[in-house]
Amino acid sequence: MEIKTDFLIIGSGIAGLSLAIKVAGLGSVAIVTKKEKSESNTNYAQGGIAAVTDKTDSFEEHINDTLDCGAGLCNRDVVEFVVREAPPRIQELIAWGVNFTKSEAPPHLYDLGQEGGHHRRRVLHAKDLTGREIERALHEKVAALSNVRIYENHIGIDLIIRKDAQGRTINCLGAYVLDIHNGEIHTYRAKYTILSTGGAGKVYLITTNPDIATGDGIAMAYRAGAKVANMEFIQFHPTCLFHPEAKAFLISEAVRGEGGILKLRSGETFMEKYHPMKSLAP
Repeated sequence: MEIKTDFLIIGSGIAGLSLAIKVAGLGSVAIVTKKEKSESNTNYAQGGIAAVTDKTDSFEEHINDTLDCGAGLCNRDVVEFVVREAPPRIQELIAWGVNFTKSEAPPHLYDLGQEGGHHRRRVLHAKDLTGREIERALHEKVAALSNVRIYENHIGIDLIIRKDAQGRTINCLGAYVLDIHNGEIHTYRAKYTILSTGGAGKVYLITTNPDIATGDGIAMAYRAGAKVANMEFIQFHPTCLFHPEAKAFLISEAVRGEGGILKLRSGETFMEKYHPMKSLAP
């Protein structure tokens, strides 16, 4: 079967859904996602989103915290762009229906959390299910758009690439997609193909990354000739719940922000040996 669309978006997390909302006014949109539409890295995010929204905070402080955490590996231009763009993106999410938690005390401002590496409270959250709340709001917004269709349980196999006589890539024409339930491969032809497929953290056996993070989109891009860089930067979350007979899961970084202390099995603290921020170290 062949499906034609103006925009083909592979991935249904915050990146793919927010893009679909923005381009829906420009043409038809097909979103391909390999499991249920809400199954994404976004959905598992707990702690929140860091942004300068409090009058006592500043872009410079947020930038400096980020550069310190990066230990000399950050691209300063990228850091400054992301930090300065964060507040308008937060307002965009709020306009789309995301309900970030507010303080119970007047004047009921947003309840800002503090996480590792931050010297100020600047993390907006929706209780401890921030990612799930963002997914809920974005899916509701997308559902109201008549020209956006989501194909669940469809996994991208390969990009359709047009090459010249010398074998050099000219452009992308869409993708081959497997319908998991029917076992059929469909051809999706699109004017624009966007990969919003998340990372590859689940290639490691011991990780708090969700099972969905298998790097499919990165592999598709690589096979198509795209340059791939910085693959060594995989997040290993510092806190998770371990059980010998159950799957380990992430314990939000916000726990340390609210006073949680890292200790050895003996009860002894140890982070003061390694960083002046102790358990709030990046």
